[in-house]
Amino acid sequence: MTDTPSHPLVSAEELLDALDEPSLRIADVRWFLGEPERGQAEYARGHIPGAIFVDLDRDLAAPPGEGRHPLPHPTRFADRMGGLGFGDEHTIVIYDAAQGQYGARMWWMLDRLGHESVYMLDGGIAAWQTEGGPWTVERSSPMRATLTLATDWPGTMNRQDVADAHGSIDLIDVRAPERYRGEIEPMEDVAGHIPGARNRPCGSMLTEDGHMLPGNEVLPLIRGEGERAERPLVVSCGSGVTACFGMLAARVAGLPDPILYPGSYSDWVGAEMPVAIGSEPG
Repeated sequence: MTDTPSHPLVSAEELLDALDEPSLRIADVRWFLGEPERGQAEYARGHIPGAIFVDLDRDLAAPPGEGRHPLPHPTRFADRMGGLGFGDEHTIVIYDAAQGQYGARMWWMLDRLGHESVYMLDGGIAAWQTEGGPWTVERSSPMRATLTLATDWPGTMNRQDVADAHGSIDLIDVRAPERYRGEIEPMEDVAGHIPGARNRPCGSMLTEDGHMLPGNEVLPLIRGEGERAERPLVVSCGSGVTACFGMLAARVAGLPDPILYPGSYSDWVGAEMPVAIGSEPG
């Protein structure tokens, strides 16, 4: 699939060339903020041949609790993915309609739990259509597969961890700038951001046509300078979904895997923790 196995992205051209490989499994993780049923409806209207629809709310998250999209137990997640036909022997390619900002949640979950062959389609559906890739309404129904994953989530911090580590971690928030600044907040009752967080929106990591920037350009966007560069890097967002796109970008940049705050801002404000408004700290 790719000449650099550790690189998490594949191009539309590479996927097109591999479309008939028996070991390939494709995941359609289209999701739209505030429209929970739209992703499946869009899938029904057309998708990449062989793609299996994966529902972010039901398949990639536990019921709301510590935030809107808590991580499910790894064993439950592995069983669900196996039931959808994703197995140990498969190369898994994930796409969405948001240049990877939602599908990266599945990429991170599989990658961090030990699946060694999982990739994001760089540029998502738009890139596929630009390449002239085929499109179908035919649903794929693969047989159940065995997916063997780790049984604990590595590389995460909870709310108390983040609060206790204030000032000793480099926390980034990948939400849109207007949400970070507290000018709008479509999902939570309180607008703003976690005090001390830097804003590094997902959109800043993309080219004008929706592809991930080269690693050398992503690197300075994510990694802090000076004292911050010495601190553990922690990534957050609204509910732990688009934060995984920040994790993907860090991998592209060649950084050590950051730490994920899965609950993110929804968990933070749900516990009535203090928030900050306006631009990021100097």
